[in-house]
Amino acid sequence: MNDAALEAVGRAVEEGGDADDVLRAVVGALVRDGGCSWAGILFAEEGAFVLGPEAGSPDPGLRLQVPVVYGDDHVAELVVDGCADGELLERVAALIAAHCLVGWDTGGKPWRP
Repeated sequence: MNDAALEAVGRAVEEGGDADDVLRAVVGALVRDGGCSWAGILFAEEGAFVLGPEAGSPDPGLRLQVPVVYGDDHVAELVVDGCADGELLERVAALIAAHCLVGWDTGGKPWRP
């Protein structure tokens, strides 16, 4: 993974929009610009991780998984195959954290990532 991929991810997050669209753009950028063979996001739902947006072709033998944390809560996992720069992936995980709040109750308050 490289800085160009991080820039593409940053653009996708900055452009905003629906959280699903942003996350699809992020996993697409990791595959297209980051050299990953596959990228996906696993959402924390009811004590399990459920696959959400993904792009590319999986190769589990080259898998790296990075936690996505929002506040103090572990809300998702960023999972990639074939690109092993953990430091850059941690930066991506921080950028997407607010978009990974799937199924969270906001107590009736409007929420925008």
